[in-house]
Amino acid sequence: MSSLVIIPTYNEKENIQDILTVVLGFEDGFHVLVVDDGSPDGTADLVKQSQESNTERLHLLERKGKLGLGTAYIAGFKYGIANGYDYIFEMDADFSHPPKDLARLLHTCKEGGADMSVGSRYIKGGGVKNWGLDRLILSRGASFYVQLVSWMPVSDPTAGFVCYKREVLETLDLDKIEFIGYAFQIEMKFAAYTSGFKIKEVPITFADREKGTSKMNLSIITEAITGVIKMRAKTLFKKAPYSLKLV
Repeated sequence: MSSLVIIPTYNEKENIQDILTVVLGFEDGFHVLVVDDGSPDGTADLVKQSQESNTERLHLLERKGKLGLGTAYIAGFKYGIANGYDYIFEMDADFSHPPKDLARLLHTCKEGGADMSVGSRYIKGGGVKNWGLDRLILSRGASFYVQLVSWMPVSDPTAGFVCYKREVLETLDLDKIEFIGYAFQIEMKFAAYTSGFKIKEVPITFADREKGTSKMNLSIITEAITGVIKMRAKTLFKKAPYSLKLV
């Protein structure tokens, strides 16, 4: 059973080699695909340096320009499917997602009955570290808003630390995923949920990045607020709007 961890990057030179060393060092044998959006700080060059000692397990997809988180993951999903990986992960490069919890996400899909496992801040045992009160209120408020509008039974719908069984990504019409920023994470969970897949949350502690610069901005938040309503409206006309198969 092969696993691929997708790490999208834009100006992550401070973190990329450290995160690759940790993830590639686990006994689980994870492969890593870095999707770099033309980072002007040389992130891709550092990945290439790391590839010299990890030719089989470390892969790089270089794109021209900053095309957005969502499209980076979609490109990674298609790469993972084309190359026969059984489990495909989303993960940030900045250590905000605890690398040690990759194994727990994998176990939840592999042995725990989940089709999609989510590293959750907002279930028992989960939490955040080094966050200001304003950010916590915004995040918790966004989660409540998404649950209210979408009816999804997911406590942390904006979470970006995720494991998918291959079948989920093969069933979804990835070209119908519209959002490229903050709302992308919500839309992927909604697509899996409305297509009949089982989502389980795994408690994690999310730590704010120590190196580099956050990519969050007002346009990303606005996309999430308006996007959830648009996303929910799709189910008024079709039971499983993202599925390539009958469910």
